Amino acid sequence: MNGHQPVRDDEGSAARVLALSDGVFAIAMTLLALDITLPAGLNPAGFEEALGEVMPNLWAYALSFVVIAAFWQGHHQVFRYVREVDGTVIKLGLLNLGLIALMPFPTTLLAEYGDQPQSVAVYSGAAAAIGAAQLSLTVVLWKRPWLSSAAMPDPVARNDVLDLGSMVLIFALAVPLAFVSPTGAQLWWAVLVPVKVALGRRGKRLRAATQPSRPSAG
Repeated sequence: MNGHQPVRDDEGSAARVLALSDGVFAIAMTLLALDITLPAGLNPAGFEEALGEVMPNLWAYALSFVVIAAFWQGHHQVFRYVREVDGTVIKLGLLNLGLIALMPFPTTLLAEYGDQPQSVAVYSGAAAAIGAAQLSLTVVLWKRPWLSSAAMPDPVARNDVLDLGSMVLIFALAVPLAFVSPTGAQLWWAVLVPVKVALGRRGKRLRAATQPSRPSAG
């Protein structure tokens, strides 16, 4: 004890959580590309055929890279002012990272069996689960301002919740849709593009409006 204040080590530091998170996100993004290979020693005809066969892998890689990058960006925005974490935040953070680390598996399913409803449903469910975990983390941090150096402004927090909630909803709806039409479910994912763009721009405006003004130089 130091006076009336407990002496803390960095066990409760948000910096450690962010460092671990960045590592997991980076590894997951890297693992996405491991299945993109071509056999060696192909003749021109075989090369052209193999190149066509690897295109679904490239599509799945690009999709998952964008999805994981969006979650990574949202993760950093949520932790922007967080200085300490408690047990609940750590548990939700580890759950979120565990789901992120699993993302290469549904990506491979989508690349190899994208015409199968089970593959599209598993991918959609995995993305919805990541969004739900990150949404829970966002709400917990919003409602625990004592963990941050500055409280997350309510308008910003609501926009972040709406942003993540829209991802959860769109991917969750794609799960049953996949069993009706796997292609239709994948096209349904495209709804995320205008939604994310609109809410991202709104979030930037809200953050700029709530940013403390800097004193002018005397």
